[in-house]
Amino acid sequence: MTSVETRPETTTPPPTAKAPSQRYRTVWRWHFYAGLFVAPVLLVLAVTGGVYLFKEPFEEWRYQDVRTLAQPVTAARPLSEQIAAAQQARPGSPVMSVIPPTSADRTTRVILQGAETGPWAQGVSVYVDPGTATVVGQIDDGATFMRVVRTIHGELMSGTVGDRVVETAACWALILVATGAYLWWRGRRTRRKPTRPGRGRLRRLHILTGLGGGAVVVFLVLSGLPWSGVWGDALQRVQERTGSTYPSAGDFPHTSDPRLSGDLSANPDAKVPWAAERLPVPPSQDGHAGHHAAHGVLQPGALPIENALAAARPAIRSCPPSECDLKVLLPDGPQGVYTIVTDPRRDPSAAQTLHVDQYSGRVLVSYGWAEYGVLAKAVEQGVALHEGRRYGTANLVVMLGACLTIVTLVVTGAWMWWKRRPRGRAGAPARPTDRRTAYGVMAVMGVLGVLFPLAGVTMAAVLLVDWLVVRRIPRLARVFG
Repeated sequence: MTSVETRPETTTPPPTAKAPSQRYRTVWRWHFYAGLFVAPVLLVLAVTGGVYLFKEPFEEWRYQDVRTLAQPVTAARPLSEQIAAAQQARPGSPVMSVIPPTSADRTTRVILQGAETGPWAQGVSVYVDPGTATVVGQIDDGATFMRVVRTIHGELMSGTVGDRVVETAACWALILVATGAYLWWRGRRTRRKPTRPGRGRLRRLHILTGLGGGAVVVFLVLSGLPWSGVWGDALQRVQERTGSTYPSAGDFPHTSDPRLSGDLSANPDAKVPWAAERLPVPPSQDGHAGHHAAHGVLQPGALPIENALAAARPAIRSCPPSECDLKVLLPDGPQGVYTIVTDPRRDPSAAQTLHVDQYSGRVLVSYGWAEYGVLAKAVEQGVALHEGRRYGTANLVVMLGACLTIVTLVVTGAWMWWKRRPRGRAGAPARPTDRRTAYGVMAVMGVLGVLFPLAGVTMAAVLLVDWLVVRRIPRLARVFG
């Protein structure tokens, strides 16, 4: 996703260069270096994102031996008994969440805590036959192919540092699309010297791909940014303060645990929706608060999970098994609550988060589409579209096309640069000589940097390095232009 321009480089612009030419060169220079530096990350994101679109069908095929039963179950054992069987298979592993079967020929998935914790916490899924309460099999979630793909896509397998690198590259992708569109718009009005046939074809492919898929790429980036560390956290705070105002922390009894709903589970397969992550967790109220045990199913006086689920079902607005998964997060500590999440496979407007008192079964919070603010609704719809599940196969094909668009732009851009690079030099457009034009372009870039902070930080770092280092060392100045 580098430059769309192929004109021969000029090291020193003519003294009579007009402002539009200077502006063009400045924008092209930013486009060139931005593409050169973030192209490898964008290529990784596009490939892993395209693969992850097929997570559900792949895992249904790969793990059908533990997810599907040979014979449908006519009478299921209590969920608490099934959980006990899973715990016996892995003694000492705390139970994090339970996903009941959606049909009579499916197993119950009990997710136990693994050895690691963190943003992409690893866990172990134990699959239990609901009819006999016997363990069918176990899957180390941290070792699955799709979990590795997701970890690469989200953080380049580098934790917080990788998350910031991914977010920075995503923000710069938006700037690349904007600068590329400007270069095409200005370049089509300029008579160009004939280029070599090979380079001309690459340039046309690069331009046509950007024009055809640029808007979808922008959507793909914007819908993925809510998952990022800096921009995503800031967006959640904005939606918390301006959109979704109910319920607030003041609506709940005082608790010494200040956690939010998003803190209850980091497992991507069993967590609350993005819109509910900053929802305060109300405490369970009972005289058993003095006890110190592990999770709610073992808590003295706590309701069994099947009783808590039965008490919450009247408050569940809609979750037909054919279209929706029901996920139960178990209480953590004496004041913990059962958290029940309805996870629709397509329409996010059917999602709902409920917090249930582990002792009385009373629904303390019911939070769904009706309570979401405008921003939260937009993000949830964007997430569903980003994952290619909102409108079935058509949605998946469009998102896969966006990933292929990024791959094509990166490959053609890098190829164009490789074919025309001069010996011993980066081959960047020459630095503009008109300061007013350069400052004007930098002002626009600065606005983009404010909207996307990590892009702004890296932009400032590049300018400082250029001013303090590159321009003062002749050899570097000759290489980078």
